[in-house]
Formats: sequence, C-alpha cells, structure tokens
Amino acid sequence: MFYNGNCLYTDYYCVFIAYTEVEMNKLTVQKYGGTSVGSIERIRRVARKIIETKEEFGQVVAVVSAMGDSTDRLVEMAHSITDKPSEREMDMLLSTGEMVSISLLSMAIEAEGYEAVSLTGPQSGIITDLHHKNARILDIDTKRIKNELESGRIVVVAGFQGITEKRDISTLGRGGSDTTAVALAAALKAEKCEIYTDVDGIYTSDPRKVKNAKKLDVISYDEMLELAFLGAQVLHPRSVELARKFNIPLEVKSSFEDKPGTRIVEVEQVEKVVVRGVSLDEDIAKISIMEVPDRPGIAFRLFSELAGESIPIDMIIQNISRDNVNDVSFTVKRDRLDKALSIIRRVAVEIDAREVSFDDAVCKLSIVGTGIANSVDAASNLFESLFELGVNIQMISTSDIKISCIIDKASGKEVLSHIHDRFILNDIIIEKKK
Repeated sequence: MFYNGNCLYTDYYCVFIAYTEVEMNKLTVQKYGGTSVGSIERIRRVARKIIETKEEFGQVVAVVSAMGDSTDRLVEMAHSITDKPSEREMDMLLSTGEMVSISLLSMAIEAEGYEAVSLTGPQSGIITDLHHKNARILDIDTKRIKNELESGRIVVVAGFQGITEKRDISTLGRGGSDTTAVALAAALKAEKCEIYTDVDGIYTSDPRKVKNAKKLDVISYDEMLELAFLGAQVLHPRSVELARKFNIPLEVKSSFEDKPGTRIVEVEQVEKVVVRGVSLDEDIAKISIMEVPDRPGIAFRLFSELAGESIPIDMIIQNISRDNVNDVSFTVKRDRLDKALSIIRRVAVEIDAREVSFDDAVCKLSIVGTGIANSVDAASNLFESLFELGVNIQMISTSDIKISCIIDKASGKEVLSHIHDRFILNDIIIEKKK
C-alpha cells in the first residue's frame, strides 16, 4: 500500500481519503465483535469500556458487528424463502444486523451521560465496488466522522458494510468489521486500533480445537497475515494487511477481561526459525478440472473468469503435461464453491476439458513461522508427522513463512493437535539453511 496523491493502494483495493487539515491526535479505533455485543448487558459493558477509552484518549470510533448469532438467523430466514437468494438482497438483509447493534450501543453510551452518534457504513463515507457479499473498499470520505468527533461525540460505526457507486448497500464478506475498523484507523490516522473479541488474544492454534494452545504476547504482521489467510478466525486477512502497510499498532483483546491481549507488530528477521502457529482451515473446498488442453492462455481463461466474479483462489496445482492435456486443481472458500463451480463448468465446456469435480470434505493444515521455508527440516518434520498418522497429502503450498497441506477433513483435528504439540509444546527450533 502506498500514497499516490490522496489514494492509498493495496494489493486488494484503493482507498481514497478525503482529508481535512485537522490532526486526529489521540484517536483510538475499537472494534467489537458479535459476541461482545450479544446481549443488552454486554452492550452496556462495551459502552462503559468505550467511555473509559474516551476519558483516557479523548476521541473514540467504535466499529461494531451484529449481535451474537443474529447474522446466522438472517441467513436462515433468507434460505427458508429461497435456496438461491440474490446477493444484492442478501446484502440488504444482512446489513440490518449491524444497524441494530450501533443504535443500541449509542443509546447505552448516552444513558451513561456521554454524547454518541451511530453511523451506518454509507453514512460513514465507505464506498465499495459492485461485488455484493464480498465487496472491496474503494473510497472513504472521513468528513462526517471527523465532524462528529470534533463535536465531542463518540462515533459508533456499523462494521462489515458500505455502499456501492450505484447507491446499493454492500457487505465486505466474513470478518468485514475487522477491515472496516483498520481501514478507518488508517484513514483517520488513529493512534491505535484495538480488536475486541471473545478470546483474549492470538494463540498458537485454535484453543477450541487444541487444548494445549498457548497465548502469544506479540506476533509479527506477516505471521498474523498468514495465520489469518490460513483459517485463523480472530482477524480477517485484509485487516492485517492494512495494519501492516500503514504500520498501525494493532492489538487483539478480550471484551470480557481487563488484561493485555496480543500485539501485532513489525519484527526483524530472526536467526532461528520457530513455528509460531499451527492452523486448520475447514472452510474450504477443492475443485479439479480434468484433461485441460495444454496451450497458452488456458490458465488465464480459467482464473480470470473467477477473478471477474471476485472469487479468491488459494492453492493451485497443475500436473505434468501428458498427451497435450493437464489436470488442474485449486481451492476456494466453501461459501464460494457453488458460484465457482458454475463458472468453471461453463468454461470447461468452452475449452474442451473432460470434466469438473469437487471435494468439500478437505481441510488445510498449515505451520507458520518467519523464515520457515528456508529451514533445513521444517517440511520433513511436518511430513514425518503426517506419515506417522497415516494421513495422505493431496496438495502442498509453501511461502517464506508457511507450509500448507490439503488433507482429508476427517483427519484434520487429530492432525492439528499432533502437529501443534510436536512443534509448539516441544519448542522445536529449526536451524536455517546455511
């Protein structure tokens, strides 16, 4: 991400900031997840926490998700009417959840004797592209928020939502409230951004699945970004990338306990490689296209069609060409499977591929640590563990700080605990290649 005039570019989108000359000193942006505002008593608790922050720092913008499982209930209602509700109408429906939260939270703050104003995503100046259910932020006009802050009010913003250039309500996809919070922190030049949730920080693995998971006091932006991409559900990947590019101090904390959380910061490369986290993403599916003609432009044709519909692709494997055809496999998020299949099946016919198959009974296991790809034996330790458990590897992907494997979903949780205990509990330090 970088400045170009008044434009902030990222790998994902461009955020245009409408600046004023007023410096937003001592501004804190806080985000509260659905469990944090899941009841009236919890909303009152959040209101008091926000007020304490205002007393200490002077200005607060609170970004809020829908209450508890209200989003799930709205989805259920939609699917009770039709199996395939339109994405535009789903955005209209789901955006109402955050509107309830921000109104109630603002009332709770005012009941404590402080001025507050609730703003929807559109009222907050958040403009997105046209991709419903997974929109990207194009523009943030901060004028309204700054005016409210300068008037002494606490600003409560609906997370997860914005408005398209066609004036339709849009939503940012799962975890979109995190992205709203960090994007606003960047746009407003906030001093820090705090993410309040039902856990007290970032753990070496999901504590709901691994009983021996350890809480981390600090983790690097890059390591957190990989964990977020790999299925850790505490933070959305886009929010971490924004925080890293702007160097925004980011901390994940508990809504229910007053104690330090996990700080996400920039750290220098270390000489020893340590596995910092082990993740399991069960929210994926694998799509395979068999006997794809081996000629230039075919891969572009396949994946540009998916990109045009804003369907992110993760791991991709193409086998060695035989008889001028290849088999191609890739993974997508489970909630994008149906749309991805409809596109790929159409394209497969057009390019004369033999067939398309899918498997939604898979998961992705990953180990994460800065410099892990340059270690001597990180992969061998991982693969040895999978061999000992009798687990077959379907796909492999690596980067500088992670190794990921696609395996059968039925084995996922057992493998997760085994790998975690081997690398984390035993504090395995892996020598780097000389």
